[in-house]
Amino acid sequence: MRDQHSGDEGEEARDDSSARPGAWARLKRWMQAHHMTLMALPDTAHAIALGSAIGMFFGFTPLFGLKTLLSLAVAWLLKGNKIASFISVTLHDIILPFWPAIFLWEYRMGMWALHRRIPERAGFRHVALRDYMEWTTFFTVGQPLLVGSLFLALPAAVGVYFLLRALLIRARAKSSEQ
Repeated sequence: MRDQHSGDEGEEARDDSSARPGAWARLKRWMQAHHMTLMALPDTAHAIALGSAIGMFFGFTPLFGLKTLLSLAVAWLLKGNKIASFISVTLHDIILPFWPAIFLWEYRMGMWALHRRIPERAGFRHVALRDYMEWTTFFTVGQPLLVGSLFLALPAAVGVYFLLRALLIRARAKSSEQ
């Protein structure tokens, strides 16, 4: 009797775990939903891909409070799709746990590009928290970080543009055949 009861509890536990999907399943579902949103936007393939590329570009920059606004403004100026831009710039929230490592890499690449040297230690270890609110901090930490972000932002934006444009053209050609 006890074995049957413990077996029932195991089945109930499995039912509960299947009712609540894991992190990977939720991430996959979120990505599929946003992919379908991009594919269903009523705009040209060029405009959607351009908006996504602009969002991807600004997503890699260290302009924390301005990423979304700049992405939308540039998408509007270049006649890219603003919804695609918004989705792409917020897509970077998925890799939030990796941002400290990404920022360190961007900082080192920026220091190499600006000063032809890679520091052993990052310069922002010597900056107090209150100093981040001053404009002079931009020149010591922000400038190399911004320049270094271009090493990730430009290739990612170009790749997203061509990949998404090709996917959109192919998907729309299939739907028009049917």
